[in-house]
Amino acid sequence: MPNEQLPTQHSNAVPPGWQVLPTEPLPHPTYFPAGLAMGVAFLFWGLITIWVVWLVGVFLFIAALAGWITEIRHGYKTHWLIVWAAN
Repeated sequence: MPNEQLPTQHSNAVPPGWQVLPTEPLPHPTYFPAGLAMGVAFLFWGLITIWVVWLVGVFLFIAALAGWITEIRHGYKTHWLIVWAAN
């Protein structure tokens, strides 16, 4: 097509309607959200079946939530240490 511009390999221009990515790093992928969802599923499944399944759901929910929160807090600490050390 005659009116199209070919993209350059080293273009720093942001296309219209796009945004520049933030400089903060994204959190690393983790299995804790899946464990939390499994805990909730076991909780509700245990409500209609037997108390042992409910108890497993409570344990999974608490363990996954604690692990996820701990991982997020640890990630923020290391990020701020890196930012502080760079300055």
